[in-house]
Amino acid sequence: MRQLNVAIIGCGTVGGGVWQALRRNQDLLEKRAGIRLRVSCIVVKDPDKKRFVRLPKRLVGSDWKVAVDDPKTDLVVELVGGVATARKVVEKALGLGKPVVTANKALLAAHGDSLFEKAKNRQTGLYFEASVAGGIPIVKVLREGLLANRFPRIYGILNGTCNYILSRMQEEGEDFSSILAEAQLNGYAESDASLDVNGLDALHKTAILASLAHGFWVSPGDIHVEGIRHVTNLDIGFADRLGYRIKLLSSILSRKQDRDVTEIQATVCPTLVPYNHGLADIDGVFNAINVHGDIVGETLYCGQGAGAEATASAVLSDIAAAALDSLKLADGTAEPTAPCSGCQWQPFTALTQNGKVIAWEDVVSKFYLRLTVTDAPGTMAQIANVLAENTIGISSIIQPEGHESSSVPLILMIHDASVRAMNQALKRIRNLSVVKAAPVMIRVDHFQ
Repeated sequence: MRQLNVAIIGCGTVGGGVWQALRRNQDLLEKRAGIRLRVSCIVVKDPDKKRFVRLPKRLVGSDWKVAVDDPKTDLVVELVGGVATARKVVEKALGLGKPVVTANKALLAAHGDSLFEKAKNRQTGLYFEASVAGGIPIVKVLREGLLANRFPRIYGILNGTCNYILSRMQEEGEDFSSILAEAQLNGYAESDASLDVNGLDALHKTAILASLAHGFWVSPGDIHVEGIRHVTNLDIGFADRLGYRIKLLSSILSRKQDRDVTEIQATVCPTLVPYNHGLADIDGVFNAINVHGDIVGETLYCGQGAGAEATASAVLSDIAAAALDSLKLADGTAEPTAPCSGCQWQPFTALTQNGKVIAWEDVVSKFYLRLTVTDAPGTMAQIANVLAENTIGISSIIQPEGHESSSVPLILMIHDASVRAMNQALKRIRNLSVVKAAPVMIRVDHFQ
């Protein structure tokens, strides 16, 4: 049985999980892959730091360059986190023709186009299953299982922290700040949770999925992103009354797909999801992706989207794929320039098309609009007049009773309208004397 020497660069939560999982199921993985896996080194920033896993001292080092340059290193597993050092590690390994496994969505979202090009030019693999949705094998689903499909619609709940907070707000009525503080205390959220709650983590994953699904590189800068900080218990309560749950939803919608150009809409923002849709039932730290293929129809994938074990499962899957590919190349059963079992570069090169992402202002959607207004005759007439002048229709209105203040919430459900029209209307509405606070606008999606 051939041996594959693996260098693990980084041993935090994910790296430690990979080491533990490999020790637990190494025999099983080797039998299924047909190759012996040997961890030749584990590179960490501080070898003396206490960790949640015990690492053999003989394997631990602090210089990633030595590990990557070592002629005995066959495969590099990059689990550093961040972008700067991770990019250097991956570029160095690929430049040497060594396959790389990474869980780094920020790195791929920022530099994936150049990294995949380097992998192709060096005829080696860059494996990235763990970069999106943790233990859910969505990358393999899109590039292998559903390879014959176009993807008119992909929706995802891709950040467990946001989903946990919104689920708790829904179930218990607590406010955002208190739930976030508790989640940080219990380890469900980072001490600096801005990447999660501002939507940036989901943004990186959305960029990767959009690129994978539509065959051209989608930059995170082209994707509209909003976080969940502005979602209040009032919004969750009114959404529930109207038959919706609020989720931080990634949406990738194909608007035009032909030989000349592919146009897509890609957004990450809080969205009202109808109770009768499967994504409304995804609670807690779970992730889920709803994929509509033009041949297969609707499919739904759900599971742990983060954490040591879920992410380790995806990393080990990629290690096995790299092992299988190395066997095929060594045995001469695959051409070096052909996609191997992982199709690790093909989605971004051989399938590349001319494409663009529709600007956020041109997106057309239904909307939930919450205003804080003066409880006086004529208020609704002023607001309706502004909306009508911008060709925006109202489908329903809720003005709850029982508020003793002079200012009351007013909830409007808006028919299909462009974001541009809504922004123009809201600019005028904010300046009305009867409006006492900044309007809150949240997308509504019926998945059609």
